[in-house]
Amino acid sequence: MIQFTRIPCGFANCFFVEDGGHAILIDTSITLYREKILVACKEKNVRLIILTHGHIDHIQNAAALSKALNVPIAMHADDCRLIRDNLSEPLYADTVFGKFILGMSIRSMKRDTVEAFEPDVYLQDGDTLSEYGIAATVARLPGHTKGSIGVLAGGKDLFVGDALMNMLRPSKTLLYGDKEAMEQSAQKISGLGDITIHFGHGKSAGNRDWLGR
Repeated sequence: MIQFTRIPCGFANCFFVEDGGHAILIDTSITLYREKILVACKEKNVRLIILTHGHIDHIQNAAALSKALNVPIAMHADDCRLIRDNLSEPLYADTVFGKFILGMSIRSMKRDTVEAFEPDVYLQDGDTLSEYGIAATVARLPGHTKGSIGVLAGGKDLFVGDALMNMLRPSKTLLYGDKEAMEQSAQKISGLGDITIHFGHGKSAGNRDWLGR
């Protein structure tokens, strides 16, 4: 039976997804929360770290946790250049709050660093995680970044990274690199029907028409 645990890390989330004694860790947050996440990981049989995308608030602990737990890191190949330079892919925002978050994000990208790593596994749309003991599949969700992905676990829980957000309220993402792709991904998620959405930022919520059309 699929179970999940949210690990709040300030404004961001990491998640454990567990199935039959096996676990994956989705996203790794920032250095400030490394010890909290590592302690939580030691209570789980973590077999894989999945990064939903390459932004610093999701990957800063990836290398350290991978070494400490001796587990591989997986992500989409299109976001690998963000590991080296978060500013290599422009971001945009439409709303006042989104522009505020964008400003904070860019300051972090300029100031903070990521310990270099190379992903061990490159994930594609439709890939299964059965090799790691988890009844889940990968969903390609570009738009926030080129290589954004989600994880659909047990057919009823979708971990979306920043493809959607729940900061002031559940909504399409506040920041995007490609608006058309972002809206297509939001529409794709809406089409999955009655599932629960687990956000990289904010508490979980039910699926809905994310474009409000």
